[in-house]
Order: sequence, then structure tokens, then C-alpha cells
Amino acid sequence: MIQLDDMVKRAKEELDAVKEIRSLDDLKVKYLGKKGELTQILRSMGTLAPEERPAAGKAANETREKMEMMFENALASINAKVADIRIEAEKIDVTVPGTKNDIGKKHPITQVIEEIENIFIGLGYQIAEGPEVESVHYNFDQLNTPEGHPSKDEQDTFYFDPKMLLRTQTSPVQARVMEKTKPPIRIICPGRVYRMDEVDATHSPIFHQVEGLVVDKGITMGNLIATLQLFAKKLFGEDTKIRLRPHYFPFTEPSAEVDVTCWVCHGTGCNVCKGEGFVEILGAGMVHPNVLRNCGIDPDVYSGFAFGLGVERTAMGRYGISDLRLLYENDMRFLSQF
Repeated sequence: MIQLDDMVKRAKEELDAVKEIRSLDDLKVKYLGKKGELTQILRSMGTLAPEERPAAGKAANETREKMEMMFENALASINAKVADIRIEAEKIDVTVPGTKNDIGKKHPITQVIEEIENIFIGLGYQIAEGPEVESVHYNFDQLNTPEGHPSKDEQDTFYFDPKMLLRTQTSPVQARVMEKTKPPIRIICPGRVYRMDEVDATHSPIFHQVEGLVVDKGITMGNLIATLQLFAKKLFGEDTKIRLRPHYFPFTEPSAEVDVTCWVCHGTGCNVCKGEGFVEILGAGMVHPNVLRNCGIDPDVYSGFAFGLGVERTAMGRYGISDLRLLYENDMRFLSQF
């Protein structure tokens, strides 16, 4: 009985000093484990006289229950202290201003494409898309591109094999639409295109185009000029004028390079426009009869016009960007300006 009382007293003193669950577990093994002090006392009962054993056994069981309760209370106390510490460490002061999360912005190329799309959607056009991995049939043949044309050269175009390539323009989308859709047709075709260019301040092997196509009865060059004039005013400002210069494209006839009033000097002449007051932004023309015929449209009944512009060049003009490579470096310090 003295041993039991002494053990309980020592266990209580040690429990009062315990602050960690691991130390509590070690202490429980020390007193209540298979080789603990209480087990040793129980094993020594065999040396007692038979008449003393019942009372000693009862006292030992009461001591076990008491000590188990002591350990449970100690565990609850430690858990409560740990919870208090965690709550204190993780508490949130709702009066403190929140941390601002930096989020991305639309890329200037995306902004320009969406602005162009909105202009033409407002004019009744639809948006058409097609594959970037294209066939020679659609990329060249359906567009009246003759054999031996420089754009077909393997030094200028990314070929997978003699019949498949990365599209050099979004014009194949126009051919696909004309094959499947009866006039009237009014579409624009935005997307990535690929050409074998060296990377520098004004060139990239990957860039973006937006091309447009209208096919209907009675479409004339006057319709094309009026459309481009309206488009230029919407995109670059109401004081913008356009200028057409004769040019050659295999898929349009007649064809023209289209210039707009310089966005820097507004027509007075500067370094950007090389003193001319105009900057070239797109090519355009009347759809060649062979292209219409190739796509199953009778050129004696229908006519049309097409145009295409480079998005990067347009974005550089809109935002005063001097080096095309800046658009692809993904530097948020640069992109967040637009």
C-alpha cells in the first residue's frame, strides 16, 4: 500500500511537469506499461499471505484506475494548450487589409485581335477558324498559287512532308469556308501563321494574322475600299485615311497594298513612316476568279474581296512598340502597360 501511494505521488509530480504528448506517452509506459512499476508491484503480490491478497489486489486496481484517469486528464490538458497555441498563431484579424493578388492582363496581341473582331462583327461578319497544320492543297493550290512561287519553297515554309505544312497565312480558312458555304459569305479569320523568318525587331517565324473575305453578287472594289476605310477609322481614329498601291497576290486580282495614315505623325512625315505620312498595314484585292472556281463558286455570278493584316505590326503601331520581340518575352513589367 505504501508502494502504491508513493508511486501515485511521484507520477502526479512528473505529470505536472509534462508539456508534450511524447513525454506523456513515455511516462505512461514507465508506470502502466507491461514492464512498468504497477505491473512489478502486482507481480510481487505472490509473496503476500493469502488473507492479505484480496485487499492488496483491490488497492492495486483502484490505483490503476486512478492513474489512468490522471493520464487522461494530463492528455486533455496538453491538447487544450496545443489548440490554444494554434488558434493564437492562426487567428485572423479581419480589420487588416487583405493581400492584393496580382493577376494577369490580356496580351496586347489578344486585345488587338478582339478589337478587330468586334469591329467586323458589328458589320455583320462571322469569325471562322481552321487548322494550323494545313495541306498544300488548301494553303497554296486552292488559292491559285502557281508552281515555283517563292512561298512554296522549303526555305520559306515549314513542311512536315510534301503534302503537309504549317500554314503560312489564314487564307486556307477562306478556301475551306467557300467550299462548304454558299454565298453570301462575310467572314474574318484570325489565327497564328508560320514562316521561315529570322527573329529580329520586325520579324518572327510565328505571328498572327486576321484575314477577311466577302463573296456575294455585285461585290466591287468600291465595297472593299469603303470597308477598309471604315475599319481604319474604327481601329486607328476618325482622322485616319487609307491609301492603296497596286501590288500582286496570286489569289486576288486586282490587288493592292493598303497604307493608313501614320499613327505617330498623323500624316506629316516622321521616322516611323519614313517621311511618307502613311504606314503599310495590310494587303487586299478582289478574289481571283480561279479561287472562286476552285471552291465551287461561279465567278460569272459571284464576286468578292479579301484582305489580310499582321496583328503584331498593328499592335506595335497602336501602342508605340519598337521591337516585336517584346511581345513574346512574357515580361509582366512590359505587358502590364497595355
